[in-house]
Amino acid sequence: MQSNGQRLVEVDDILSNLREANYAFAARYPGDTGLRQPVHTVYGGAQIFRSDTARKLGEVGLRAFREYAPDFVVFARAIQLPGFESLPKSAKQIAALTGMLKNNPDRVKQKNRGAWLAYTIYHRIVDKLKSEPVEDFRIDFEDGYGNRVDTEEDGHAEFIAKEVAKGMYEGTLPPFIGIRVKPLTEELKARSVRTLSIFISTLVRETGGKLPSNFVVTIPKVTIPDHVTAIVELCKKLERETGLDSGVLKLELMIETPQSIFNAKGESHIPLLAEAGEGRIVGMHFGVYDYTALCEITAAHQAMRHPACDFARHMMKVALAQTGINISDGATNIMPVGPHRAAGGKMLTPKQRAENTSAVHRAWKLAFDDTMHSLKHGFYQGWDLHPAQLCVRYAAVYSFFLEGLDIATLRLKSFMEKAAQATLIGDVFDDAATGQGLLNYFLRGISCKAITEEEASATGLTLDELRSRSFLKILNGRRPK
Repeated sequence: MQSNGQRLVEVDDILSNLREANYAFAARYPGDTGLRQPVHTVYGGAQIFRSDTARKLGEVGLRAFREYAPDFVVFARAIQLPGFESLPKSAKQIAALTGMLKNNPDRVKQKNRGAWLAYTIYHRIVDKLKSEPVEDFRIDFEDGYGNRVDTEEDGHAEFIAKEVAKGMYEGTLPPFIGIRVKPLTEELKARSVRTLSIFISTLVRETGGKLPSNFVVTIPKVTIPDHVTAIVELCKKLERETGLDSGVLKLELMIETPQSIFNAKGESHIPLLAEAGEGRIVGMHFGVYDYTALCEITAAHQAMRHPACDFARHMMKVALAQTGINISDGATNIMPVGPHRAAGGKMLTPKQRAENTSAVHRAWKLAFDDTMHSLKHGFYQGWDLHPAQLCVRYAAVYSFFLEGLDIATLRLKSFMEKAAQATLIGDVFDDAATGQGLLNYFLRGISCKAITEEEASATGLTLDELRSRSFLKILNGRRPK
């Protein structure tokens, strides 16, 4: 017969084993990093990148926005923002509504939320395109660059590295930036490694040992963990040779083949790819068109919202949930460009201008719906391929956050009050994940300028609390001393 002491020892052993398992789980799934995630990645061929590319993209994007959406009503109707049906049609009515929105937006919001939403989104897009048009840019040596002779790609790798260094010095780079090399297939692996080596060594030499903020290396068409292992070993080698800190070269993997989702054993492949990254992987991006093509979906049906894409997205979402690895969706590949261009100093006819506007509005509407689909599935980042897509990217993101702002504000305010009360009376409050999720909503909205800090303060949180980016820190800070 066991004594109480023996039973207690056995229980302690059980709990000790469980403690180790719990710690191992927490280490593998640490949760959201709390760091900013860009809402998009703009891809552009390496051959055309310059130190001020982000600014120029913003200028082109703003011109297109103003040309094809001269006011907030035109834009709201083009992409069918919520409540667009309530907007006036005559120029006189639009002018009167604009005046009221300028002078008393809160009053208009109470009576015509659709008008307030359209006006607010429109003007926040203008401000965004002026101040920070591109959040993340990927200098592309893959699809956007093509296959060239080695001497030409060598030259571009060196030249672009110098342009990045120049952008660092001048302060013209976007908040996030990186380089996409060619895939590590048997045919292209040597070229991929060579380009990355030239780029990194030149960049470090030009900057005196520094990398841009939030710099990342994107690896396309990753199908086996060996691809990841190889690039990790190359990163270690480059860090040693250039004097960079160990682990500073971060990676993004592109999930764009069925074999990236499941391996030959039928196992979920994404966690194995992530594990091979040895902590360097900060993001995984979904490649819509390669993936659907390899699923033998015909070109006419290769689109962002195809059910095959939703399956892949959900596999990525589940496999990477709470790992701290960001996920990104693909791009709408119908460009907002009109079919007619003025040539030889001639003006477009009214019919041609109307056809251009119609084509751009159709492309905007498609991109808006695609982006909203991504956001609703928990993909807060996607690709953009053309400067005229920037306005609709921000329109979708801003609409997503502003539509839910009032409810989220009330929820977080109520949640914080209940959390503080539970802490005050000594109850166990174990729903921190919900609190952090609500806080993340505001953090994401603020970082992309969809939500202002003043709007977020209506939750009852101070700016310092919001900037702490941690629900638990806020809660601990509110505990009575």
